Amino acid sequence: MSLDKEQVQHIAMLARLRLADDEFAETVDKLSRIVDFVDQLSAAPTADVVPMAHPLNQTQRLRPDAVTEADDRDHIQENAPETADGLYLVPRVIE
Repeated sequence: MSLDKEQVQHIAMLARLRLADDEFAETVDKLSRIVDFVDQLSAAPTADVVPMAHPLNQTQRLRPDAVTEADDRDHIQENAPETADGLYLVPRVIE
């Protein structure tokens, strides 16, 4: 799939890129080659490939789910201008 100058201008606008007029030809060529490469990748047969999160058969080492710090919420909230039921009260910003 080949991109044209209007598509690259639209992509540049969405990406907030400022391209000079002399840069468009090179940018169109580079982006077209990237899109062509992605098309090649999408054509690869992947029907029998098992999805995986990691190429090695490993499991994540997890730490025990235990509380390690004391609950100092009341002490910390002493400095807050307003609190109620353990929550910080803030001015309304969305109407």
